[in-house]
Amino acid sequence: MDLSIIIVNWNSVKFLDACIASVRHETSGLDYEIVVIDSASFDGCASLLRERHPAVRFIQSERNLGFGRANNQAFAQSLGASVLFLNPDTEVVGPAVVTMHRWLQRLPDAGAVGCRLLNTDGSIQTSCIQSFPSVVNQVLDGEWLRQRWPTARLWGTRALYAADTGPHTVEAIAGACVMIKRELFERVGGFSTDYFMYAEDIDLCHKTQALGLKNYYLADATVVHHGGGSSQEAPSDFAVILMRESILRFLAKTRGRTHAGLYRIAMLTVAGVRLALLAASRLAIERPENAAARLASERKWRAVLKWCLFRRSAVEHFDPIARDSNAAWRT
Repeated sequence: MDLSIIIVNWNSVKFLDACIASVRHETSGLDYEIVVIDSASFDGCASLLRERHPAVRFIQSERNLGFGRANNQAFAQSLGASVLFLNPDTEVVGPAVVTMHRWLQRLPDAGAVGCRLLNTDGSIQTSCIQSFPSVVNQVLDGEWLRQRWPTARLWGTRALYAADTGPHTVEAIAGACVMIKRELFERVGGFSTDYFMYAEDIDLCHKTQALGLKNYYLADATVVHHGGGSSQEAPSDFAVILMRESILRFLAKTRGRTHAGLYRIAMLTVAGVRLALLAASRLAIERPENAAARLASERKWRAVLKWCLFRRSAVEHFDPIARDSNAAWRT
């Protein structure tokens, strides 16, 4: 079999039907299978697949495994010579899957390959490629700076603005749509289980690059990523806290515990400064349309501050795997 398409579902049944339908409608000329694993959301996806897509292989996990573990479990039961890890809140546009597969076979030094991700409104999703995290790019990561200098090396998104559509080497590819050869995925040990969610894709790309291979962004393959399919159903502050935790673990793993410690201190400083500025802005005359954005920002940075000061309790509240192991707290 040429390709296995693996989809991890967690409270994303409202997107799943359109995702699978787009794959089936747009993908031809490949011998492929679709494997869906539900990570203990029990949201009706099993019934949907039986009724609408009976050829899809379905796996029901009795426990929420997180992104990496669930993908690894589905991979172990897949058959394809290559594997596409695809989010359920995506829709394939045209021959995107075929294009990715063709380039993966053609590029002799390919590690992982990714595509152009679009938001629901058709705008480019700049997070589809990025640099590996560092203290500097995480501290400076802000919408104004990204808009002012979109091609800065700091963000790793220069390929998004290139004139040609050929393959471009990048550091990291978003896990919403990433393809890799089966042999290589097995060689790097699959997705790391050091994370519950977020950073697994970055970690995978780091491992392939460490082998001397290159990760490629393919502008001529397009997938719509609606975003938030699972995170919209997650508890409040879930993404904010687990994203910081995953970056911390990645930095500890790749740059050392000192660098990870500096990252946590830097985030504490940034959160304190941001909250102080937001508090000061309350004293100014505020437009009603800006109040909601300010409140959302305050909530985000309060969650970051909570993670910085009370890391273990903040993470264990959302990560069931961390509650059962002390390994996560050696960082």
